[in-house]
Amino acid sequence: MKHHKISLLVLLFFCLCEKSFAQTKYKYLVLLKDKNNSPYSINSPLAYLSQKSIERRFKQGITIKTSDLPPNPTYIFDILQTGATVIYKSRWMNAALVEATETQKNTILNLPFVKGIEFDRPLKQVRKVDIFDKFAIEKIESLNYGNATAQIQLLGADIMHEQGFHGEGMLVALLDDGFLNANISTCLQNLFLNNKVVKIYDFVDNDNTVYEQGGHGTAVLSTMAGYLDNQMISPAFGASVALFRTEDGASETPLEEANWLFAAEMADSLGADIISSSLGYSTFDNAADNYTPAMMDGKTALSTRAADLASERGIVVVISAGNLGDNSWQIITAPADADSVLAIGAVTRDGIYAPFSSRGNTADGRIKPDVVAVGSGTSLCNTSGNATAGNGTSFSAPLVAGLVAGFWQANPYLTAQEVTRCIRKSGHQFASPTIQLGYGYANFSRANIVVQNEFLISAIEPNSDLVSITILPSNKSDVELKFANSLINNQLRTTFINQTTKQILYQDTFTLNNNQTTKTISFDTISPDILLRIEDLTQKKTLKIIRW
Repeated sequence: MKHHKISLLVLLFFCLCEKSFAQTKYKYLVLLKDKNNSPYSINSPLAYLSQKSIERRFKQGITIKTSDLPPNPTYIFDILQTGATVIYKSRWMNAALVEATETQKNTILNLPFVKGIEFDRPLKQVRKVDIFDKFAIEKIESLNYGNATAQIQLLGADIMHEQGFHGEGMLVALLDDGFLNANISTCLQNLFLNNKVVKIYDFVDNDNTVYEQGGHGTAVLSTMAGYLDNQMISPAFGASVALFRTEDGASETPLEEANWLFAAEMADSLGADIISSSLGYSTFDNAADNYTPAMMDGKTALSTRAADLASERGIVVVISAGNLGDNSWQIITAPADADSVLAIGAVTRDGIYAPFSSRGNTADGRIKPDVVAVGSGTSLCNTSGNATAGNGTSFSAPLVAGLVAGFWQANPYLTAQEVTRCIRKSGHQFASPTIQLGYGYANFSRANIVVQNEFLISAIEPNSDLVSITILPSNKSDVELKFANSLINNQLRTTFINQTTKQILYQDTFTLNNNQTTKTISFDTISPDILLRIEDLTQKKTLKIIRW
């Protein structure tokens, strides 16, 4: 009888455990099959994008695509009917972050419009192993010094400032672990007093409490946009910022990569020009979720795919390379492996490779890091608003993001891809990259030399691609472009941009054919503030940029 009672108790225990497991809720990224019968349209983008976001695309010749549409609301409604909670929705991946029990998850998978679940498992599970603290190398120490001269001069940001470029008019979205005390920091008061913080959101807690946790993000923000006169001046103290918390300091799970995706999409919707993120993903709390170095191939990690999708929409994405250079992992972490992003390594104030800085190359052999900046002994501010110093590629990345803001401000007619190319080619060792430094130190003056050599605004004159450029006599300003025969069968794009208003006045994409190598465009008037950009989309290069 005693054994019988024990058996009943054991059976009851397992039944309760099974029931408890069935009722436990996990977070899944549910992938949807299509966007059929959507109430949203690519012809009405203001329903899901800001005007600034639309203008950023239009200026760069980037069209609104189906992948920009939000997920079908009917599909989201049907998922909610299962009893699950929909936390966030992804336009780019046509997905929804869902919190559901095992039973609800299985019901969702049986819905006809559901494609599956990212990674085929929850994004966040019970911690099974201890992991490396990815911010460990980045502990901040007090430092008595005058200013950030070394890091600013290596970037050439002092020249940039002398020319009057501090990032004004540029919007940078920072994705990090929170921005503790940023709103009351003396070091960052220039942002708040001048209304430069345009948006905040906490994707971890689904609220606006970004200033209540996460000192790492505060240090990163100060490195890019801080200002303490005679102590610490950052490259882009004139830029506007959006502050997003995507990282949960209490865990390391793929859920944080999903948060990164949602934040990047919000940055896109706001019209951000630049995304700067000092976060990297390699191993997780649950070993089953781990990436391997072989997966740093530019196409596997969730955050890597998200970073590339952001770049496709005309955003320059700047990512810290990682701090695993002297670890068994050694190479860059996701999303720094994305081919379209600027992955930033670290050097000392003297320009010497910092051994902790993650090295290249990617698993598929591409050069990484792209460029480097000071990440060892970097001048920054702590959560008390005091000037200090820290180590880590987390701090070299925002330095380059600040450089990008000022450089793009100085060259507003460039596309995001052209900006990225100029920053890469500004490296002091572009001709001989290494796995430690990539193309070398990013630099404002050298980037401008690239502009002069490759993207110069020229006079109205022909070249090897353009046989002639003629303004025809007419009541309007008719511009006739005659292209070289070598471009026949190539897809070309012509764009007229008003540089004063930053508006596109005319844009046309066409394939040059044997019967028509001449293109005529009619305008009411042609003035000196109008630029003509001619691009060869087949060869993926800019043929000519002309000012009238």
